[in-house]
Order: sequence, then C-alpha cells, then structure tokens
Amino acid sequence: MIRTKPLGRRSSAASLIWLVVRVWLGYQWMNAGYQKIWGSEKSAFWFGGGAGIKGFAAAGVAGSSTGKGGASYGWWAGFLHNFVIPNASWIAKFIALGELAIGIALVLGLFTGLVALCGLTLNLVYMFTGSAGVNPAYAILEVSLMLAWRNAGYLGLDRFALSGARRQRHVSKIADRAAHRRTTAPTPALTH
Repeated sequence: MIRTKPLGRRSSAASLIWLVVRVWLGYQWMNAGYQKIWGSEKSAFWFGGGAGIKGFAAAGVAGSSTGKGGASYGWWAGFLHNFVIPNASWIAKFIALGELAIGIALVLGLFTGLVALCGLTLNLVYMFTGSAGVNPAYAILEVSLMLAWRNAGYLGLDRFALSGARRQRHVSKIADRAAHRRTTAPTPALTH
C-alpha cells in the first residue's frame, strides 16, 4: 500500500522545489525594483517625475481608444487617465519600492503567500494596462506560490515567523479558555 501525505502537508522535497521558484521570482522582482531606483530606469521612475509611469499609462489609454492593445476595459482606461497619469510621480516611486520589497520578501521567504498576492496584483495591473511580456508567466508562478504557501516559505523566514504566530495564537486560545471558565463558573451563594 502506498502512503501519501494529505494535500497541504509540508514536504521537504516540495520545499526545495518551491525554494528555487521563490528565489528566482524574487530576484526578478528585486532586479526590476532596483533598476527603477538605482539602475538604468531611475531617470524615468525615481528622478523623472514618473515619466515611465506616464508613458506606460498613456500607451494603455491610447491602445484602448484605437482598439490595438492597451487597456481593454473602458473603466481601466478611465482609471489610468484620471488617476494614474496625474499622480505618476508618487506612483512611480511606490511601484519601484513595491517591486523591490516583493523581491526581497520572496528571496527571504517572509510571508510568501501574501507577498505572492502582492506580486500577482502588480502583474494584473500591468496586464490590464496592455503589457504582456513576462507578466503572465510571473502570475502563474505567483498563484502557484500562493497555493503552496506552506511549502514555499518553509525553507525561509516563514518557518520562524509563522510558527511564532501559530504559537502565539495557541497561547491566547488557552488564556481565553481559562478566562471563560473563570467568568462562567457559578458563584457560590453567600449565607449569613
């Protein structure tokens, strides 16, 4: 009889595979953020008043109006035109820092499932705006990391951060039960 572990259980072999995926994807995000802050794209993002974001959003809006690529949804084109383009300066810095933070957290394996969700959100923003590139491949990996979060971050800081949170939750449940017993125990009647 072959014994298998239930779905969602930790596996050292799976943890090793997810480590490779997580570190590779984290490096890609870290590099993208680095390039926007200190690298070749800094003049368009960090120091250029958000010129990179303005150009990206304007291309999405233009593609939407011509029907050739760009934002496929009118509401998204409106969002790009009315919110993103006028606020491109701070959005560019936010995107650069966000990409760098996502990359660092994935490489370290800290809150892997949540960070993969943040990366997926950015990829969806890019895809809604009309940029395919590597975004669909990254999105598939991020969804996979979210589904495999127990194994994906086990060989990283998640092992310690989440076990500490689980331990704290267990201690608080015990304390709550003890407090509940004290408050619901019948009080003896006083006799004179």
